[in-house]
Amino acid sequence: MPRRTSAAPLSRAGVLAAATAIADATGLGEVTMRRVAADLGVEAMSLYHYVSGKDDLLDGLVEAVMAEITREAAPNGVERAGEDWRIDVRERCLAARRVMIRHPWAPALLSSRTTVPLAVYLYYEGLLADMINGGFTYSLGHRALHALGSMALGFDRGVFSPAPAGGLDDAAAEAEFAELAAMLPQLSAMAASEFHDNADPTLDWCDSQTEFEFTLDLLLDGLQRAHEAAAPRVPRGRRR
Repeated sequence: MPRRTSAAPLSRAGVLAAATAIADATGLGEVTMRRVAADLGVEAMSLYHYVSGKDDLLDGLVEAVMAEITREAAPNGVERAGEDWRIDVRERCLAARRVMIRHPWAPALLSSRTTVPLAVYLYYEGLLADMINGGFTYSLGHRALHALGSMALGFDRGVFSPAPAGGLDDAAAEAEFAELAAMLPQLSAMAASEFHDNADPTLDWCDSQTEFEFTLDLLLDGLQRAHEAAAPRVPRGRRR
């Protein structure tokens, strides 16, 4: 039986921390009960006191990622409560993106879950509260959540390339489009001009930081116009 290298007792948080470290180092596909147990220096059966199986382990990774986003958005444990809902929502989305950049396997994990862990609902509760506190109706808030889509969680999947965890590298994306260059000259030209250099944090060949912020600001500005259009108007006084 393997012996643990640390005297610290096992816990669910410790199991998830070990799983996160494995995913960061070698990818989500390497996260198994056996591998996590080996890294913790215990038998795999010992983990079942803290996670019920592989699915619970992956759901736990979602919980860990969402908790990290919450800490990133409120580093002092205090939620933003500004005067402009756009600033609050924008900062929440960008906090989520910083976490996704640190854990490039997380977008694929979030997209793959067949059930939604409570931590995700709690995150969206805070996002919606930013809008309601800014004067949104629930109807407009609902539409806003639809419009933001995965950007609320810090990533935006490419239109043409649903990439695996970690995204496509530039060479793979370029090769994919090169095969279609003759049939799709405009799309090929666009792709050739849009490959990002390594200095631009990217989760997917066309999900760069610049494009993420451009689309986020475009959506927030459009939602603000919709919010203003829906606001009750004060009737003008009658002329004498």
